[in-house]
Amino acid sequence: MNAYIDTARRVITTEAEGLARLADSLDDGFARAIELILAAKGRVIVSGMGKSGHIGRKIAATFASTGTPAQFVHPAEASHGDLGMVTQGDVALVLSNSGETPELADLIAHTRRFQIPLIGVASKAQSTLLRQADVALVLPAAPEACGTGIVPSTSTTMTLALGDALAIALMEHRKFTPEHFRTFHPGGKLGARLSRVGDLMHRDIPLVAENAPMSDALLVISQKGFGVTGVTDGSGALVGIITDGDLRRHMQGLLDQTAAQVMTRNPRTIQSDALAESALAEMQDRKITSLFAVQDGRPVGILHIHDFLRIGAV
Repeated sequence: MNAYIDTARRVITTEAEGLARLADSLDDGFARAIELILAAKGRVIVSGMGKSGHIGRKIAATFASTGTPAQFVHPAEASHGDLGMVTQGDVALVLSNSGETPELADLIAHTRRFQIPLIGVASKAQSTLLRQADVALVLPAAPEACGTGIVPSTSTTMTLALGDALAIALMEHRKFTPEHFRTFHPGGKLGARLSRVGDLMHRDIPLVAENAPMSDALLVISQKGFGVTGVTDGSGALVGIITDGDLRRHMQGLLDQTAAQVMTRNPRTIQSDALAESALAEMQDRKITSLFAVQDGRPVGILHIHDFLRIGAV
C-alpha cells in the first residue's frame, strides 16, 4: 500500500516540478501569442494528435467558456475536408510534444498557404512545428512522471497548464465577469448559482396588509405554501414578515391580533437582480428558508431554499 502512495507522490512531485519550470520559462513569446489571439477576427483553432489532442479539446473548451471563441479540429480529419473549418481571420494553436507529428503536416501547410497565424506548442525549439510557427511556445525540458519517458504525463500537464494560462490571461484582459461566465454556463450547479434572483424567484407572493387580521394571514400562509407571508404598508412596501416562529411566539390570543402586531419588522431581503449565489449565501448565513426579493422596497418575488435544492445549487 505504501508503495502505491510513494508512486503517486513521485508522479505528482515530478509534474509539479515541470509546472514550476514552465512558469520560469515563459517569455515575451507568451505575450505575442496573446496579442495574436486578441487580433484574430475569427476563432482559435486548436489541434493536436493523440494525448495532445485530448488536451487540445479541453483547452478549446476553456477558451470558449471564458470569452474566446474556439474550436478543436482533429488533424487527421482536417486532411480529409475539415481544413475548410480553418479560415482566414482564425488563429491556429497547434500542440505536439515532439513537434514532428506527421498528421499535423497538412494543417500546418494550410496555415502557411492562407497566412493564418500559427502558435505552436512543443518541447523541441528546432522542430518542424515550431520552426513554421509565427509564435513558438517551447515546453521546458522536464522528465515524464512515468520514469521511462514513454508515457505523456508531465508534458501533457504542462501543455494543459499553458492553455489555462492563455485562456485566463485573455479572460482578464477582456474583463470577463461572472455574468459573462453565466451566459456560457446556464446548466449545472455553477450555472444555477450564477443565475439572477429574478430567474428563480416565485412571483405569486404571499402578502397581507399591516392591518389584516391574523385569520387572513394564516389563510395566505396556508394557501401559498412557503410557510411565511410578507406584510406590506399602505404604499406597498415590505415592512415585515410572519414566520412559524412568530406564530409560536404569539400563540396566546393569536386570532385577536393583526399582522402588524405579530410580524417581525425589517425582514432580510435581496434585490431581484442580485446573483442567486448571494441569495443562497444570505439564507445559509441567517439560517432562513425563505427570502423576499424587492425592487425599490416593494416585494416582487420570493425564494425558498427548496428552489436551490431543485436546481442543484446546494
